[in-house]
Amino acid sequence: MHELAIAKGIIDIVNDEAEKQGFARVLEIRLKVGEFSGIVPDCLREFFPIAAAGTPAEKAALTMESIPARFRCLDCGYEGEADRKNACCPACRSTAVKMTAGREFYVESLKVE
Repeated sequence: MHELAIAKGIIDIVNDEAEKQGFARVLEIRLKVGEFSGIVPDCLREFFPIAAAGTPAEKAALTMESIPARFRCLDCGYEGEADRKNACCPACRSTAVKMTAGREFYVESLKVE
């Protein structure tokens, strides 16, 4: 249920930008959502209308683009997807991997009028 709090945070961003930029209505909110961000897109879509009610984003479309997880092997330098089944580098089989992408979550853009 933390998606309701996240939706409210998105609305806070929208309201701040509406005040700064002077727009009255948001048509679309584009989000970037990392594969390992902990965000459940369907839940966010479900709670967003509740958070957006009575705001400039009330009827806004919510568009989410997924950011796939990427890893770097600290032993061989490989960068890309990891072998998730074995939790290791697919090149050298090392378990010394660091996630370099996939935890992101942010508002990429607003389409307004």
